[in-house]
Amino acid sequence: MTRIPVYGVSIPEYHVRAPPDHHAVGKRIDAVLRRHFLGKKVAIRCLSSSEHRMTRKRLMGIIRRLGTDRYDPGREGDRYGNVEGKPIDIFCLERTITPKARIMWQFVRSFFELAKRFGSRPIRIDIVIVYDRRRLTRVRHTYSDGRRKSDGFVFKGPGKKRDAILGIVEIG
Repeated sequence: MTRIPVYGVSIPEYHVRAPPDHHAVGKRIDAVLRRHFLGKKVAIRCLSSSEHRMTRKRLMGIIRRLGTDRYDPGREGDRYGNVEGKPIDIFCLERTITPKARIMWQFVRSFFELAKRFGSRPIRIDIVIVYDRRRLTRVRHTYSDGRRKSDGFVFKGPGKKRDAILGIVEIG
């Protein structure tokens, strides 16, 4: 079994008691992405272990074993339903990592703001899964309110989900 690399970044000033400086936090995570994935076409999935009600270490173990955080088929995922009924394994943001890539600020901001908009508490990202985009198939789908989205993906090899992971960034 291939070992999935884990890259750590410590950002002690990143919390969600108040709005985080999403550009400053994003810049720190982007530096890790550039250092390890420069030039690669990737699909980025961000998570919070608190949303899974488990420790970061335990969730990362599950991800390294299964290749995904979708470990419980009975657990309904957030916004996985669509009017076409298309299966979606994961939601990701597709990007090519360039020397000037500014990607992660979007995640930091949306995890804080969108959670509040949906009536939940703000969420702090602590795990970033970086997938090889070539090992995923995009799923274009429509929500019941008519919004069309293209951020859903399925794995090209359902039994090879682990092989799709290029690395994991752990935010401490």
